[in-house]
Amino acid sequence: MKRLSDVKRIGYGAMRLSGPGIMGPPADPDEARRVLQRAIELGVDHIDTSDYYGPYVVNDLIRESLHPYPPELVLVTKVGARRTDDGAWLPAFAPDEIKEAVHDNLGRLGVERLGGVNLRFMDGVEGGFEEQWTVLADLQSQGLVCELGLSNCTPEQVKIAQDIAPVAMVQNAYNVAHREDDDFIDELDSHGIWYVPFFPLGGFSPLQLSAVSDVAERHGATHMQVALAWLLQRSRNILLIPGTSSVAHLEENLAASRLKLDEDDLEVLDAIG
Repeated sequence: MKRLSDVKRIGYGAMRLSGPGIMGPPADPDEARRVLQRAIELGVDHIDTSDYYGPYVVNDLIRESLHPYPPELVLVTKVGARRTDDGAWLPAFAPDEIKEAVHDNLGRLGVERLGGVNLRFMDGVEGGFEEQWTVLADLQSQGLVCELGLSNCTPEQVKIAQDIAPVAMVQNAYNVAHREDDDFIDELDSHGIWYVPFFPLGGFSPLQLSAVSDVAERHGATHMQVALAWLLQRSRNILLIPGTSSVAHLEENLAASRLKLDEDDLEVLDAIG
């Protein structure tokens, strides 16, 4: 199975393929399927997902649209959370819940092995996580998971996890305007750990920054393409998973890999943080 070290720098985050509030089915299921299929046509080899998107809706769409999967496709999921009927996000962090979630993702996606699993830290989780990480390490040793990661985590949690099993990736919130993880990214890079920013375009409140728009205008690009290009040039250990429910926006996002920002651009954008 291909590892994260072999995937392209821009993948696809599938969260937005579900309905409003990341609950229920998409408004246009056919367009959702087209997004997934077009992503593969354009060479995407890394899709980020989770059973709790929908819940279950997104993983079902991925399987229905893409199975049997291209051999080069890396599917990465997250465990540690669950959804309530009214859309709330709650921890599902007990060791048995972690194990069950991995097996549920395997079944929903229709695979014998997941390319990666992130342990997601949620508000309300107290105490250590060594037992949960050990469960994931055991599943990895059984061949059910290729690589392990942490999401919404701290540098100290990475150090604790590394003593049990290697951390291949960290998935935290980060973009050109929200850069609390600047030092963390550099530290991870020094250890050969990938950093996968969620909300690379601002999340539920898309980035609207005049400096980004000015750079975009100079390049004949969109401001979202500039935000993605900045991330790609920010650090060699950053992998991107921008999400969208639109084929047109998918194509725009992937085109950001061809946008090269010059020193003047970077000086303007770096000053935002």
